[in-house]
Formats: sequence, C-alpha cells, structure tokens
Amino acid sequence: MASTVESPADSLSKLDINGDWASSAPNLRNNLSLLSPDQIELGKMLLEMGQSHLFEHWPEPGVDDEQKRAFFDQVARLNSSYPGGLASYINTARELLADSKAGKNPFDGFTPSVPSGESLTFGDNSFVQFEETGVREMQNAAFVLVAGGLGERLGYNGIKVALPRESSSGTCYLQHYIESILALQDASSRLVEGGSPKQIPFVIMTSDDTHARTLELLESNSYFGMNPTQVKLLKQEKVACLDDNVARLAVDPRNKYVIQTKPHGHGDVHSLLYSSGLLNLWRHAGLRWVLFFQDTNGLLFKAIPAALGVSATKQYHVNSLAVPRKAKEAIGGIAKLTHADGRTMVINVEYNQLDPLLRATGYPDGDVNCETGYSPFPGNINQLILELGPYIEELTKTGGAIQEFVNPKYKDASKTSFKSSTRLECMMQDYPKTLPPTARVGFTVMDIWLAYAPVKNNPEDAAKVPKGNPYHSATSGEMAVYRANSLILKKAGVKVDDPVLQVFNGQEVEVWPHVTWKPKWALTFADVTSKVSGSCSISQKSTLVVNGSNIFLEDLSLDGALVINSVIDAEVKVGGSVQNKGWILENVDYKDTSAPEEVRIRGFRINKVEQLEKTYNEPGNFCLKA
Repeated sequence: MASTVESPADSLSKLDINGDWASSAPNLRNNLSLLSPDQIELGKMLLEMGQSHLFEHWPEPGVDDEQKRAFFDQVARLNSSYPGGLASYINTARELLADSKAGKNPFDGFTPSVPSGESLTFGDNSFVQFEETGVREMQNAAFVLVAGGLGERLGYNGIKVALPRESSSGTCYLQHYIESILALQDASSRLVEGGSPKQIPFVIMTSDDTHARTLELLESNSYFGMNPTQVKLLKQEKVACLDDNVARLAVDPRNKYVIQTKPHGHGDVHSLLYSSGLLNLWRHAGLRWVLFFQDTNGLLFKAIPAALGVSATKQYHVNSLAVPRKAKEAIGGIAKLTHADGRTMVINVEYNQLDPLLRATGYPDGDVNCETGYSPFPGNINQLILELGPYIEELTKTGGAIQEFVNPKYKDASKTSFKSSTRLECMMQDYPKTLPPTARVGFTVMDIWLAYAPVKNNPEDAAKVPKGNPYHSATSGEMAVYRANSLILKKAGVKVDDPVLQVFNGQEVEVWPHVTWKPKWALTFADVTSKVSGSCSISQKSTLVVNGSNIFLEDLSLDGALVINSVIDAEVKVGGSVQNKGWILENVDYKDTSAPEEVRIRGFRINKVEQLEKTYNEPGNFCLKA
C-alpha cells in the first residue's frame, strides 16, 4: 500500500485560522514545508493564542531553517513542561495581568485569623516526645530539596548547596543534608522493632543553572555516602516571558528565533513530582510523608524530627514549619483566611499584604505583637511536611499546577507597558491554596535559634540591614550553627561561656564557641544528653569538632581546639582538661580577591594555631583523658 505524504495544501488547511492567512502569519505560512505535523499543530496553537508576532521577522525557506526548527523545539519544551500547555499558560497570564492592571487584591473578601498549630519549647518533655515520634516516622518519609538557584546574590559563583555550612569542619550544605538523612534513616530503623532498614528517598529539584554542577558535586564525592539509587534529580524548566498585558510572548532580544524565558519559581516542585511518577512509587512502597526544604538553612535538620512528630501526632495533611515573628517583620505570616462565601484556607501571607489585610478587616492596628512579644501570626520558613495520600489526591485534581501570581514592573501609572518582560511565578508554600476546607492544615513553631538561619544576602546588602534585623548572610549563617550547638549543649548541662560580639564584613555578630558535630553523633536532644555527662565546660575561644557516632564527653574541660574522629565501631570517652592556643578567626574583607569566594563572603578565615586532634580508625573502646 502506498504511503501518503501530506501536501503543503493539507498542512495549510490544518493551520488555517479563520481562513485569513494574509493577516495572521504569512511568514509562517511560507515556511510550513519545513515543519513536522506536530510543529504545525504548535504553530496553529500559537496563532490561536494571538502570538503571530513571533513570526513577523521570519525569512523565506532556505534562510535560517535550522533556527526555525529549533524555535519549535523550544515551543514544544515550553508546552510539555507546563501543566495544561502553553495555551493554559497564556490564558492564566491574561487573567492575572488584567487583575494586576486593575489593582485587584487577591485576598479581597477574606478575613484573617490565627490558625491552629503547635508551639514547641526546645528540650521540654513534649519536645523530646515529638522528636522520638518523628524519628520513628522517618522510615516512612521522603525528602525533597529545592535547589534551583545559584549563589550569585550571595557573591558566590557556584551552586549554593556546595557552600560550606560552617568553616570548622568545612562540610558543605549538600553533604550535611545527606548525612542528616542517612543518620535519620539509621535511627528510625533502630527504633522500629523487626522492621528491615528502609532507604529514605531524596529528590533534588535543579534548574538549567544548577543541574550539571549538582550532579558533579554528588558524583565527585560518591554521593556523600548515600546510595546513588536513593537520589533523584528533577530539573525544572523555565517559562515564557510576557511582553504586555495581553500576554504576548517575549522574543529574546539577542535571537529572534528564541522565546525569552525566566524561572517559574520553586512551586514547580509539585508539578515535577506529579509528572515524574515518583509519588505513586512512594505510596506503593508504603511511604506516608514528603518533607520539602530549601538550599541554605543550616539549622533545619535540628527542627525536622520534632516537626514530623507533630504531623504524625496531629495527623496534619500539611504542616508548615514556622518561627516566632515580630509584627511587620519582613517574613511571611501563616494565617487562616475565611472568605465571605465560607471558603477557608491556611496559607502563607506575605508580610506586605498581611498588615493592610488586617486593617481592612476590622483590626485597626493591623499586625501587632501580642503578650508574647511576637505577632500571633507565626513566620513561615518554607519548610513543608505533606501527608502523601492527600497530596497525591490534590495533585491528581490540579495536574500538579500551583496557583500563580504575576508581578510586572510597569513603566508608569497607566499600567499599559512594562519596564522589562515579566512571567508567571509560583511558590512551593502556596500549595494549600486549593485544598478543601476539610484538609487538616497546621503549623509547628520553633525557636529561631534552633530552626532558621538562611544564607541568602551578600556582604554589602547584609551590612545595610537595619540594626536588630537578621543579616541572613554567610557570616550570620555560620555563627547561627555555633550558637545553636552551644545552646543545645548548655541545655544538656554543659557550662558554655557567653559569646562575644565581633564585626565581620560590617556585620556585628555573636561569636559562640565553634561547636559542630556530625548528624550521626546526635540528631535529637535525647541523643545529645546521652552523649554528655559529668561536669563539662567549654570556653568562648574554644572549637569542638565531633566526627563520629559513639563519642562521649565526660567531665571535659575545653579551652582551645579539640577534633575527635572515629569509625562507627569505636567507642571513645573524652574527658579531662584540654588547653591549647586553639583556632582564631581572622578578618577578611569581602573585596579581597586573593581569598576564595566562600571565605570572602563570610568575612573571616580560621587560623588553626593549635589543636588536639585524635582519630580512632579501629573498632574498640578508647579513652582520651587529657
């Protein structure tokens, strides 16, 4: 039987829009013979969506033909990577741009109130119980790291997860996260009697900017001890930029055959998980929880066990980790919103929207501190714990799509043209917006010192932060790790000297003893108290690096630097008086290009003047008595 080849006339009839070719896209019409049937369908869709301008500058066939085909390859990617395709993207954009031009408030008709949640006090009986419950549940969990951004805003040209979390051990963020998950995996299997150890899945959402470098960091470090089959990288695609209020797609100014694109936001993680099929695989494997976190919060895993314990105990479908928040502080607040028509949702409300919303709904003073000294609306830190079953049900309804917003920068008050192209954006924490009122949505509040120390501001911007506000820099992030570890040891009965104030890169910070330990040494407060006994003390100038599982501090007096390394089957008791000149912080100016970027953005380097370092490579019982 002879095969049939579609004629140009047939192709043309398929693409015809209202029979008016001369006015719709004559240049595309002239190039139809270059295109496949699928590409012709995409062309038809673009014209139906009012995008004929994309073809205005197309020359005759024979000129730039490969670039024309590459254009449709890009359109195919943009179409397939967005829930509902490009037509849906353009329609949503028109609605949101119309609302933006009209100045419509997305929260019109909603009244805010304080939702129900759990506020935890570190170290008390309730906290310890939640931690134990959380560790037990870890074998039923999967972790998802949102890591699509580079460190350019920090003054660092690498990927953010490759930055050292702190300088004393040099452990980078990604290594710390993986070692924390592995430690939780081991601890959970020990708590569950008769259960075989289960590997905790770990997903990393990357982008064009970070994918190759994230993979290289993992492979060159043997996945930091994790089985490579546990780790899955999902790369998010960018979305098309928009040139005007009718959502005409923006052409890249450097190449007329390329649609300009920008990141869509970390809310893409939901559609990627949905389309990847991983969620159903996890459900079939008996998993119950999905924990989402972001790339440079070095304290987060100190809060995760107790927060998962809250989710399991309260049976929350959605649990947002939160911290106490001062009224009007520049961090989103978690609020329950009730609409006049009866709809309700528990959601993050950006700080610049919360105060006017309160004032407009019967709270004349807006967002104010209550008797605790903090706003009753806790601060969202973009760490979510979702129950897997209801999560799959919701994403099945939405196709993985998350409610979007648009934030065009208008040239003037007429709001008719943009300063530069815009795009739709979505945020991971907006997932609950579409949930039914029956969904159990809550939060878990923990102390900032324990749970929240993001690293996102470069030294110059951090130094301009108003006094008393957090710097959120590499400098403050590292100091927060030492502070948290010192305070945890204090709570466990160790005498830890008070910090001193020092200035690095124009930022005044508290400098505590440089205490750091591997997750396998202690994941929970109960772990710490089981490893510390007697009368222990640590001076302010001291450094303590603990790298081993079974290292016990007994009557240790530390005034200097002490580094202990041990293999898993070595039990080491450390005591006595350790005194030496220790490690000293030396100022480094962030403009000093002779220093590596990761040192410059912190504003200091460690001069390891003197230390006691012991390594135990053999199984057995050992005692270090200085």
